[in-house]
Amino acid sequence: MTDGPSSTVLYEADEGSQGAVAVLTLNRPQSLNSFTAEMHQDLWRALDRAEADARVRAVVLTGAGRGFCAGADLAAFDFSPGEDRVRRADPGPVIDRAFNPTARRLQALRMPVLAAVNGVAAGAGMSLVMSCDLAIAHPSATFIQAFGKIGLVPDAGSTWLLPRRVGLTRALGLALTGDRLEAGRARDWGLIWEVADDCLARTLTLARQLAAMPTAALVATRRLLRESMTRELDAQLLAERDAQSAMGRTHDYFEGVEAFLAKRAPVFRGD
Repeated sequence: MTDGPSSTVLYEADEGSQGAVAVLTLNRPQSLNSFTAEMHQDLWRALDRAEADARVRAVVLTGAGRGFCAGADLAAFDFSPGEDRVRRADPGPVIDRAFNPTARRLQALRMPVLAAVNGVAAGAGMSLVMSCDLAIAHPSATFIQAFGKIGLVPDAGSTWLLPRRVGLTRALGLALTGDRLEAGRARDWGLIWEVADDCLARTLTLARQLAAMPTAALVATRRLLRESMTRELDAQLLAERDAQSAMGRTHDYFEGVEAFLAKRAPVFRGD
């Protein structure tokens, strides 16, 4: 790891990809990697670092210890008695200043981002998984929409992401009951991509594969698929045309076609 062990988010350049994959590890294992304001800021700095490094063409997000992320650290909220208790305990400003920017950053990265879910992903921790493009989970990992258990509603993008991943009925069931969703069923329902005993190793393998592919085209594909949920077919056809024209001006388009015609393996640069 290139950061000290006391950092709340560790950054590592994956040697197996010659630095093309950045591995970010949420590092508060004593609290199941629940988020504090400091941890959000450390994650943003790590994402800035990955985006500033031209070699990085995929990001892997995982957790230290036995959990992936337990959402917000409720111990950081001020519930002490006093006249302004409601204001001090209000989760709205925390969502606005921390969780929403994190969700936006993950979904706007210039490269694919994958989650290696090594343990429980609860509350906003589950939202964090869904903000990633693909997720691979350990068989013992669980996913919990824990918000209703403390009188809150799903946040950090969950009400947008969850029904798109699993459908409205399943999203309602998970959000209203707060029941645990086991990794195998999460895969079967479409919440995650795969289940693997060594989820980090398997995620790194997939990340290395994606990092060697035409990154600009992958990100454009991601955007088109997400935006298709709110477009009519004709508008989506026009969006595909425009994106295809943009990709037609990239190095990787010419390299891919030339490699195909020459019957050789392409060497993509990501642009």
